[in-house]
Amino acid sequence: MEMSDSASKATRAHGSDRMHVYAFSCGWLASDMAGFVAGAPGRVKVPVPAFLIDHPKGRVLFDTGMHPAAGTDPDTRLGALSPMFDVFFGEDENVASRLAALDVDAARVDRVILSHLHFDHAGGVELLPNARLVVQRREWEAGGDADLAARCGFDRKDYDLGHDVELVDGEHDVFGDGRVVCIPTHGHTPGHQSLRIRMDDGTDVVLCSDACYLKRNLDEMMLPSVVFSKRQMTASLEKLAALRAAGATMVYGHDPENWATVVQAPLDFRVA
Repeated sequence: MEMSDSASKATRAHGSDRMHVYAFSCGWLASDMAGFVAGAPGRVKVPVPAFLIDHPKGRVLFDTGMHPAAGTDPDTRLGALSPMFDVFFGEDENVASRLAALDVDAARVDRVILSHLHFDHAGGVELLPNARLVVQRREWEAGGDADLAARCGFDRKDYDLGHDVELVDGEHDVFGDGRVVCIPTHGHTPGHQSLRIRMDDGTDVVLCSDACYLKRNLDEMMLPSVVFSKRQMTASLEKLAALRAAGATMVYGHDPENWATVVQAPLDFRVA
C-alpha cells in the first residue's frame, strides 16, 4: 500500500539520522484570563498542545492533551476543576486520533514526556497503553500523595494507570545525544518540566508548557493567579528568559497568538 506524504514523513526518521517534530492541538479551553496572568480581566480561549517527536531511536510524545471524556462529560471528568473551564474538544481531537492522522499507531509510541500531571497534559495517557512515562520524580511523588495531589488539582485517573514510569531528577537527556532534553521548570506544580529540542538545523526550540502560559508572562515576568510556588516559578521564568535571550525559539504553553504561528501536523513543526 502506498503511504500518504504525511505518513511517510512520520516514519522517515527511523533508519536515518533525521528527526521530525509534529505539533497539534488536542482541544481548546476557555477560562478567566486571571488564571493565566494574575489580575488580568476578561476570558481567553487557549489551545491544548501536544507534540510528536520522531527521533531515530524512538517515537516520543510531549504531553497528551485531555481524556476523550473531557469533551463528552466535562463535569464528571474534570470534577472540582470543571467550573473553571469551558471545554472545546471534538471526538477526532484526542491524541490517538491526532496520531492516526499521521499513520502512527498510539500503541507504538515509545515514551511520553509529561510536563506535569494536570488533566489537559496527562489526560490522554490512557490512549497510549505501551508508552513509558518520563516524569520528574518530585512531580510523580506529589501525584501519589493525596494531600499534595488535591492541592495541585491532580487526578490519579489521568496518569496512574499502570504504565512503566521513568523518574528523572533535574535535566534529562532522553536519547543521550542532546536533541531531546527535559528541563526542570518547577513552580507551576512541584515537578513541572519543559522540553528543549535541538532541531536538525542546530536551532533550539523550547516547549515551555505551563512554566510559561503566555508570551506575556515572560515579557512582563508576570505569574498566574494560582501557582504551587511563586519563588520557583519566577526562577523558572528567568531560566526560560535566558534560553530565549540565547536564541531559542519559544513555544508557550497555552498562548493562542503564539500557537497561530506554529506550523502544525501533518507538516513538520516550525514557527512561521
